[in-house]
Amino acid sequence: MVLLTFNIVNSTAEVKNHAHISLEERLKITEENIKAVLRILDLHDIKATFFIELSIVEKLQNLIKAISGRGHEIAFYNQNTGIPEIERIKKITEDLLEKKIRGIRQKDFKLPLSELKLLGFNYISNIDNAHILFPFKRLKRNTEITEEDGLSIIPESISPYSQLPYNDFVFQLLPMKYYKNMVFETLKSDEFVLIYLNSWQFTDFDKYPFKMPFYRKLYSGKKMEDKLEELLSWINEKELATSRMKDYTF
Repeated sequence: MVLLTFNIVNSTAEVKNHAHISLEERLKITEENIKAVLRILDLHDIKATFFIELSIVEKLQNLIKAISGRGHEIAFYNQNTGIPEIERIKKITEDLLEKKIRGIRQKDFKLPLSELKLLGFNYISNIDNAHILFPFKRLKRNTEITEEDGLSIIPESISPYSQLPYNDFVFQLLPMKYYKNMVFETLKSDEFVLIYLNSWQFTDFDKYPFKMPFYRKLYSGKKMEDKLEELLSWINEKELATSRMKDYTF
């Protein structure tokens, strides 16, 4: 099973030459990036899970409705939001969509599982930091879903052969031929492959004056769209099963 997920986060990168990009402009860039992703998903009839960073959920109501209306799952991505605010945003979003929010993703800021369970979440998808050296570290950890405090804990996927994680950085830099082989080989030994990408990776950094490391600009923007489209074409060609996170953990 391929679990395709996207983190919707505003780029917090600084800008060049005293330029200014407002919060509203950053939100607009994020929206346009996700609309491009939605077009590609529609083209290949593949459903995904979108983890929206909690601080921008209320600013992206129309986008969230569009994502959900296409049959994709809405979940939350928590960078540093506390329990009371999560509860408030969760209720607003569920009222908007008339659907329950089942999942939450965490990275550096980890909240107690018991408190997240009380908010009505069913699963947690934790991710690690991805920087230039991280993909080349040898990783050994459990890649199976576990149950804790009544929640399904879904770990990041790691190739059992190359030991590369399926994070945003690896997808952006790895040649697609190698990446597809990695997915195919992983599915021979693991029940699922969890892939995640970030909305800012689809930004045209030649158009906007963000300060980005050269390795983060490589294969971004339209090239990321092309890589995603190639991956989804291959998934359909090989008839690999895909699923939203909430369906897989139900």
